[in-house]
Amino acid sequence: MTERVQSTRRASAGDGDRRLHDLMGTYQRSLLKYAQQLTGGDTARAEDVVQEAFLRAWTHIDRLTDDRGSVLGWLRRVVHNLVMDGYRAQKARPTEVEIENAGAVAAPDLTTDVVNAVFVEQVLNGLWPQHRDALVETYLKGRTAAEVSAALGVPVGTVKSRVHYAVRAVRAALADPPDRGERVLVAA
Repeated sequence: MTERVQSTRRASAGDGDRRLHDLMGTYQRSLLKYAQQLTGGDTARAEDVVQEAFLRAWTHIDRLTDDRGSVLGWLRRVVHNLVMDGYRAQKARPTEVEIENAGAVAAPDLTTDVVNAVFVEQVLNGLWPQHRDALVETYLKGRTAAEVSAALGVPVGTVKSRVHYAVRAVRAALADPPDRGERVLVAA
């Protein structure tokens, strides 16, 4: 009985292989043209897609009969889905480039910007709060001394004095960066 089951399996496997061979002979050219249209003329990609479509056809060969629907329609849908999956996969991962061209497409190094931002924050945090507020309002927000005066509720002369001493403290910090934890204190 074991021999009979094995010979039946071999016969059905041989039938499937013959059926796949027939499908390839019948539909390969039209599927390749269709795949080339979908891939923008990329013959290598189109050939890969058609090969994958026939591999999937081989795994479902027993269901690919004309009485269950159009075999060509099924194969075209598989080709279409494979091409679309390829496009989606390309969008989901970074662009692949040759190693020689990697420098041209590499993302800019933002390390210096981050370090500078942290340093500026530390310098600003080291100023007296009144000086920091006047400096931020004047330089970072672009306000005039009169606008800063109205916003902070102090005379214009006081704003100018605070900005002067804040700028002086920032210049000193830039010339000689303080150790961690040390505050830059300037009395007005």
